[in-house]
Amino acid sequence: MSERRTVTLALVGAGNRGQTYASWIARHADRARLVAVAEPDPARRAAVAAHHPGVTGFGAWQDLLAAGVDVDAVIIATQDAEHAAPAIAFARAGRDLLLEKPIAPTERECREVVAAVTEAGVRLAVCHVLRYTPYTELLVDVLRSGVVGEIMSVEHLEPVGWWHAAHSYVRGPWRSETLASPMLLAKSCHDLDWLSYVTGRRVARVASFGDLGHFRPDKRPERAADRCLDCVLEPDCPYSAPKLYFPVLRERGAVWPVSAITDATDEAGLTEALRTGPYGRCVYACDNDVVDHQVLAIEFDGGATGTFTMTAFTEQTHRQTRIFGSHGRIVGDGERLSVLDFRTGRTVVHETGPTGDANAGDGHGGGDDGVMAAFVGSVATGDEEFRRSGPADSLAAHLAVFAAEHARHTGTVVAVPTP
Repeated sequence: MSERRTVTLALVGAGNRGQTYASWIARHADRARLVAVAEPDPARRAAVAAHHPGVTGFGAWQDLLAAGVDVDAVIIATQDAEHAAPAIAFARAGRDLLLEKPIAPTERECREVVAAVTEAGVRLAVCHVLRYTPYTELLVDVLRSGVVGEIMSVEHLEPVGWWHAAHSYVRGPWRSETLASPMLLAKSCHDLDWLSYVTGRRVARVASFGDLGHFRPDKRPERAADRCLDCVLEPDCPYSAPKLYFPVLRERGAVWPVSAITDATDEAGLTEALRTGPYGRCVYACDNDVVDHQVLAIEFDGGATGTFTMTAFTEQTHRQTRIFGSHGRIVGDGERLSVLDFRTGRTVVHETGPTGDANAGDGHGGGDDGVMAAFVGSVATGDEEFRRSGPADSLAAHLAVFAAEHARHTGTVVAVPTP
């Protein structure tokens, strides 16, 4: 292991995720320095430059690549469909990569990215931020202690949240499989990766059920307008855009999710965005096609079983998990673990402590900071123990997602190929 040094980075894509990672760099100038940013939106480039004096801006990642800017690693935080091309290109240029999930929208592209980094001999860390939360660290420690014995089955819930679903997966950029990827890949490749990580077992077989059950035209109430600002039903609608965005602006300022829909910082600008942009549309009059609820039945290597539920129709909070072992069970809510030991009949509650909310606006429970610290630490020292997953681990989770989608569309049980 070499001595720690300051890591130089380039950022490709300066949307919400890219700015989150750039913020970590700004707060840890002793560990990392942002040298360049490639982003077609000049306002987003300027937002990054405001916190990183001397950063060089490019309008496209191809321009950054052609300029030959000398950096240790590249962070790729573009939209899903734009991950593979820059990842492959920068890998071939010898740059280590931190890649926002998913790796890519298709199995072929995922395999191409992994092949490129393997052939180039560079690091690839996918932003499976759930691996890096204090809560996950605690859960893994408890499981590895053996207190619950052998893991026999798992129940895991991803409560997307009614307003988060409306924002990102009905009105937003992940609303369509054509524009982005299937919901299970866009939102929940985190979860299949996490389940394998905490259990220590690969997903071997999967069945799946789910569809777009609610956010569609035939569920539209009578008298509903095409836009919330024009709708007489808006005050009583749970998916009202004004009810979602204006309180955030008034109470917290122009932070996510407001920052995702407009560069404006006042109510007049937000009103204009809701009147003319995609985020002001009625949720029953959008061009969305991704599922709003889905369930998986899972068989892990070794025979343990699991279920995973992703649903829009919840509060927006941490994942909920129950793990059943031969000698005990664990109930976890993202902040604490309740551990029942069958041998003594005693229940012990472990607290993680405050780590922030589960959503992208509040750091994913510490996971955003955790993945950045781990990646930068790995590049700085050469110590691969910092990173909690490599290309094969991430590819395995994606292959499980693709198998689950095949199972959902065909009504079959599908074996997950090995990476």
